[in-house]
Amino acid sequence: MNQTAVAELPAAARRVVLLHYSEIGLKGKNRHRFEQQLIDNIKLALSDLWQGRIQRLHGRFLLPLADEALWPAVKARLQQVFGLANFSPAVVVPAEKPLIEQACLALMARQRYGSFRVHARRAQKNLPFTSQQLQVDVGAAIQAMSGARVDLSHPEVTCYIEVTNDQALVYTEKVSGARGLPVGVSERAMVLLSSGIDSPVASWKMLKRGVRLSYVHFHSIPFTSEASLNNTRRLLQVLTRYQYRAVLYAVPFLPVQQAIMVNAPPDYRVVLYRRFMFRIAERLAHRERCQALVTGESIGQVASQTLTNLRVISQVCQLPVLRPLAGDDKEEIVALARQIGTFEISTEPYEDCCSLYVPRHPTTAARLETVQEIEARLPVAELVEAAVREAQKETFRFPATETSS
Repeated sequence: MNQTAVAELPAAARRVVLLHYSEIGLKGKNRHRFEQQLIDNIKLALSDLWQGRIQRLHGRFLLPLADEALWPAVKARLQQVFGLANFSPAVVVPAEKPLIEQACLALMARQRYGSFRVHARRAQKNLPFTSQQLQVDVGAAIQAMSGARVDLSHPEVTCYIEVTNDQALVYTEKVSGARGLPVGVSERAMVLLSSGIDSPVASWKMLKRGVRLSYVHFHSIPFTSEASLNNTRRLLQVLTRYQYRAVLYAVPFLPVQQAIMVNAPPDYRVVLYRRFMFRIAERLAHRERCQALVTGESIGQVASQTLTNLRVISQVCQLPVLRPLAGDDKEEIVALARQIGTFEISTEPYEDCCSLYVPRHPTTAARLETVQEIEARLPVAELVEAAVREAQKETFRFPATETSS
């Protein structure tokens, strides 16, 4: 066959996206639930681009994609779906050797390459050809068409063939997915979200473990501008691409700060601020049925994040406090922030509540007894209750992200 003659797909070919998942395959009796959550998330991610039925197929999914022009947009969305190991634009043909060969030649004719290989797998053993025979025969046809050399170790292009049941899947591109677990399989948590670099990255890491997140942001408006809150909203629009719906509680924190400033020595203010934030966040977490709090704290990064201070701060909570960045250094956190698209937002100028009334030399080893003595002079319950009552709730959705009170 010459290249012109084989450039067309077989008439029976269907265009699909072949989706391979990662950890879900290890989930035993819970596998079906994890698969269904992943399917639901894929549909949400593509809801404004594609509508249809996703087919389960022996540890993989098939997403019909009749319109090839949609592939770039679909690809970008699927790369943000946690739970996918990789995915590929593919064609499906009947499991007949001539049709498989024709599909392979048609796809390879679109590529530019000097070397290639054919990688075939078959789930059905009752077919009249083996995987090895398929690789050899298809490889010979591609070589005759293109003149390229076979390279089994470092090919420029690989032609993949997966034969299952009575059909074969053929593809030449394999796109890496976000991996992890589908968001929604691991219960809920509440994130203390600032507009800085760390907490959005911590949020992304928790989303990758399948945790559905709600968020609380503390602000000191009007003593600070609205830049921090507005930047936080923009960060939520990025993070919501991974979880499709989220809520944000914007909490006025100025009354708490003013009470602490009057009643506490300067070196203890930051620890006291954080204890109040945790109390308020825990109250809101119960409202959202969350099972944990999440912070962007990294051990030793700032004065309040020594082990002693973290213990004193966490002492006010009954919910567990998860710190996904605890062992990461700043360069690692920044690199991930750039990767997920939050770094530019987080580094825009802003004043957050933690920059207000902060001492020059905060304590790195707060004593719990001292903290409790200071708080005994404060109307703790009333301050927490007022902050929770004044919290403003907003909802974020993706695609077509919107916010609502």
